Amino acid sequence: MKQGLSFIVTDIEADGPDPGRHSMLSLASVAQSESGEDQGEFTVNLKPLPEAVQDADTMRWWRTHPSAWHEATRDQLRPEAAIHAWADWVAKRPGTPVFAAHPLSFDGAWVDWYLQKFTGRRLFYRPRVPGLTYGAGVDIPSLIMAKTGWGYQHCNRQNYPAAWFGGHDHSHRAIDDARGYAHLLRLILCGNVCEFNAGL
Repeated sequence: MKQGLSFIVTDIEADGPDPGRHSMLSLASVAQSESGEDQGEFTVNLKPLPEAVQDADTMRWWRTHPSAWHEATRDQLRPEAAIHAWADWVAKRPGTPVFAAHPLSFDGAWVDWYLQKFTGRRLFYRPRVPGLTYGAGVDIPSLIMAKTGWGYQHCNRQNYPAAWFGGHDHSHRAIDDARGYAHLLRLILCGNVCEFNAGL
């Protein structure tokens, strides 16, 4: 195991809610150490799965975000090439990789499904089956609940002070969103209480 941890803060965009039935469009990650040191970024757009369909409700939502749709659907790679490139990038981070997302259940499920399909690997640890990343991943809303004392149902982006995102707009461009959540995770882990409590 590598010394120290590399938190792989990840955001994905998709054309529906369900991996496999729908397609991942964009995958972006920001890596940082336990002390908040920047360890690089990764972003890629994926071609739709040939056997998948678009979800009608999700596509209606995308039509209200044309700039984000353009960003998520340009310069697309074949999904197998994209997920292999991401896995290689994760493996080259200086610390033991730990996946983190907001929420873990959504982004983690998509990345795990694509990894299984195209690399034969799992994202998270399973008994006797090591994952690409260590442990079960970090759910950022759960950390917010512990840090603030808020109820879990209150721990969503709409209730957070803008300062928590470090000036990164939540644009639904995956790399922008990953940068904002990485800044938030840095505040939580590095104990910057004054900045974290701003706006509460």
